[in-house]
Amino acid sequence: MDLFGGPLYPVINGLAIALVFAIGLVLLAVIVLYFIDSHQSHDAVRRNYPVLGRFRYLFSTLGEFFRQYFFAMDREEMPFNRAERDWIAKSSGGKDNTIAFGSTKSLTIPGTPIFVNCPFPKMDEEAHEAPPVVIGPYAREPYAAPSIINISGMSFGALSKPAVRALSVGAKKAGCWLNTGEGGLSPFHLEGGCDIVFQIGTAKYGVRNADGGLDDDKLAKVAAHPEVKMIEVKMSQGAKPGKGGILPAVKVTEEIATVRGIPAGEASISPNRHPEIDNVAEMLDFINHVRGVSGLPTGFKTVIAGDGWLEEMCREVHARGIESAPDFITVDGGDGGTGAAPMPLMDNVGLPLKEALPMVVDVLVKYGLRERIKVISSGKLVTPAEVAWAFCAGTDFVTSARGFMFALGCIQSLKCNKNTCPTGITTHDERLQKGLVPLEKAERVKNFVGKIRYGSGIIAHSCGVDHPRALKRHHCRIVQYGSVSIPMSESNPLPDVLPEYRP
Repeated sequence: MDLFGGPLYPVINGLAIALVFAIGLVLLAVIVLYFIDSHQSHDAVRRNYPVLGRFRYLFSTLGEFFRQYFFAMDREEMPFNRAERDWIAKSSGGKDNTIAFGSTKSLTIPGTPIFVNCPFPKMDEEAHEAPPVVIGPYAREPYAAPSIINISGMSFGALSKPAVRALSVGAKKAGCWLNTGEGGLSPFHLEGGCDIVFQIGTAKYGVRNADGGLDDDKLAKVAAHPEVKMIEVKMSQGAKPGKGGILPAVKVTEEIATVRGIPAGEASISPNRHPEIDNVAEMLDFINHVRGVSGLPTGFKTVIAGDGWLEEMCREVHARGIESAPDFITVDGGDGGTGAAPMPLMDNVGLPLKEALPMVVDVLVKYGLRERIKVISSGKLVTPAEVAWAFCAGTDFVTSARGFMFALGCIQSLKCNKNTCPTGITTHDERLQKGLVPLEKAERVKNFVGKIRYGSGIIAHSCGVDHPRALKRHHCRIVQYGSVSIPMSESNPLPDVLPEYRP
């Protein structure tokens, strides 16, 4: 067939013209970029290597995705490795999460917990669920909290509307509480009918007056919702101690602004601390005021770097009377997460939970307040082993934020501070939100809670106790330098109660 005289000639001719035109556009673009790069002054690489220098930034951007999928080993990534993410994905999806052949986890790294199995473990039929723990015995409405694992504070704003809806419905199905985060109480938190912990951040979103202070009438209206069971005063957060919440302007929609009581389209920046609280006495005053207005158990969330101020708080509680104590302390580790935080704070400020939690428990024991003040742990506790460790260390409850984000489908793309989350969890772009179906994801939330309870229960039974709350420090050994472990009861021994505070 003669292509140049046949019926295909017009097609081939058109393709050739298009190809020449495309090559011409590419060459023109290269010339323009060469001129721009060689004459700009803010980027040395592009100035010295016009056009080619741009590939460095392209490869650098693509590198984080290639490392995640092709190069990083199962236990290498941060903040959460592939083994942890896969366990959550399979558990929340209701799939088989057993593994074969052998563990990929190194058991010789200092700090690694190793649980002490009992030669005669509990039979499945002998074991039972952990009983509820009552929080706030001096509040008008104490809370008998049933679940060992609960959803930590993530605000509407940091999270999308469908994400909050999924967590609310899922928490109800799982029988755990949902913390609102500092962004206020939205209709989507209430939608599922779950137990809610309302968090008061330094900006008082949702309960603020015109000056940014606490509005008692608004607080009373929040507390009147039967779903709201406790109030948490956020003093500091693990990912950014000494810095308030940061919600970029692009994420402050009209709806979010209404819930928070702030202008739309402006960055939502919380103060570094509560202006009313500048010492231990003022903190107790504020907690008791909130408890009096709301009638609900009230405690505080904090990051720990030293225990001197906690000891001062305990002495002040004894001076005022045991009823003046906070009903709980949420210990947030310096390894906690957030939607947006300055790198110097996220990387370098605040003790990790593994050091902070035993420290807080020890102070409360020392001053005879351990039964009065309940302890809630938060910060990278996303697997049954980490949850079981926290109960060995002395916690009453565990909360997780990022664990539940993974249950919703988070892929750790590290775009939470943008409005471009590819899974719809932390974006307000309606096109991206379509990927997150609340009712389907709620089932995954329920499954994740169930697997945490089941897995930490297996560890407890292996150690010879009925449930995770029965675990003690002698049930766990901590690997030291030299790859030799010692009991946690030796590395972190519980103190004796001071004589003047013994019952």
